[in-house]
Amino acid sequence: VSSFFKKPYKDLKLRTSRGDTSFLAYGKLIISKTVMVISHPSGEILFDFQTEVKEEKYRFWLTNFSFVPYQRDRYGNFVAATTKGIPLENNPGKLNLSQWKEYQAQTAKYAYQFAKDFKGHMVGKTSIAIPAKEKSVVKKEW
Repeated sequence: VSSFFKKPYKDLKLRTSRGDTSFLAYGKLIISKTVMVISHPSGEILFDFQTEVKEEKYRFWLTNFSFVPYQRDRYGNFVAATTKGIPLENNPGKLNLSQWKEYQAQTAKYAYQFAKDFKGHMVGKTSIAIPAKEKSVVKKEW
């Protein structure tokens, strides 16, 4: 499990681990906004990732999604506007509703892909190689 934090998802940092059975990590996802053909980051989603491994079984969950908006600094770079995130399950009101729904949709898409990659990683680590059948060659003499 610890190798998953190093290679495919470098934005995922291991926070604590209890032996080889329980892992708690935190990560972030950059949300980008596209206008015409120009894309720029509009914020980041912070989340917690927890997994438990026990005897060829595992379970995991992603929790505490929070949105941190970006703004331009005086040098033109996009930086976090606040240090504290807004929980993603809160409703923002009528003005930002469509944008907030887009943030939730991008987060759901990312979480689905993340879960798929993690399952693939765990299957690759725990699967037993099945020996291939030997092909028999039929020889007929003429």
